[in-house]
Amino acid sequence: MSSQARGNRTTSRLLMSPAVISLLLWMLVPLGMTIYFSLIYYNLMNPFLEGWAGLSNYEFFISNPAFGDAVWNTLLLLGSTVVITVGLGLAIALLINDPFPGRGLVRILLISPFFVMPTVNALLWKHMMMNPIYGFLAQVWTFFGAEPVDWLTDLPLFSVIIMVSWQWLPFACLIFITSLQSMDREQLEAARMDGANFLQQFRYLYVPHLARSISVVIMIEVIFLLSIFAEIYTTTAGGPGTESTNFAFLIFTEALLNFDVGVASAGALFAIILANIVAIFLIRMIGKNLEN
Repeated sequence: MSSQARGNRTTSRLLMSPAVISLLLWMLVPLGMTIYFSLIYYNLMNPFLEGWAGLSNYEFFISNPAFGDAVWNTLLLLGSTVVITVGLGLAIALLINDPFPGRGLVRILLISPFFVMPTVNALLWKHMMMNPIYGFLAQVWTFFGAEPVDWLTDLPLFSVIIMVSWQWLPFACLIFITSLQSMDREQLEAARMDGANFLQQFRYLYVPHLARSISVVIMIEVIFLLSIFAEIYTTTAGGPGTESTNFAFLIFTEALLNFDVGVASAGALFAIILANIVAIFLIRMIGKNLEN
C-alpha cells in the first residue's frame, strides 16, 4: 500500500472519529450509569440508605409479585399486536391492491392513524370509543339491546391491544402496499390463466413475494412494542391490579412511584436482556428470508 493510500485512510478515520466517539458515548454512558445504579442502594425516599447492593436489587425486582404478570403481559401484548397488524395489514393491502375509484383517498385514510400520538390515541379510545356510558361501542351495544362493556375494567389488556393495533396497522399496510406494487403482474396473470384460485395465488405467489416485508414489519414492531407505555399509563395505569402491567410500566412504577432508582435500573437491564433475546431471534429469521 502506498504512502498516499495510507494517508487517505488515516485522514478518513480521523474525520469519522468524532462521530464514532459521540455515538459510543451516547450509548455507553447511559448503559454504564444504569449498571452502576443497579448495583447500589439508591432510593430517593430514603437517602440514608446507601452503599453497595450487589445483586439484591435484581433479586428484589424478580421477587416482585408483579414481575411474572409484567413479563407475560409484555409478551402477550407484543405477540397479539404483531399477529393482528400483520394479518389485517395483509388482508387490507390485498383488498386495495387492484385499482378502484377513490383508491388514493382510501390509502391516505388508512395511513393516517399511524401519525396520531400514542397519548392522543389512548385518550381517543378511552373516551370516544370504550367509555361504558357515552362511548361509541356502548351506543352500539345499547342499540342492539345488549349491556355495554366496561372495556378498561373488564378487559384491560385486550383494550390496550386494540389501541396499539389500531395505531400500528397503517404501518403494516403501508409496507405491504408498497411491496405489492413491485410484484410481477405477468406472473399473476399466468397463474390465473392456468386456473389457480386466490388461495393458491396467495400461498405460492403473494406470500413468497411479501416474506421480506413481513419480516421487516415484525422486527420494527417488536422493537417499539417492547416499550409500550403511554397507552397503559393514560388508560388503565397498569390495572386493575396488574392485569395490564407490562415491563415498561413496572419499571416506571419502581422508578417514579416507589422512587427506587436501584431496583428500577435492575429492571431496565432485564428489559435490555429481553429485548436482545427477541432481537437475536428476529435477526436470524430475517436473515433466512433475505438469503432466500
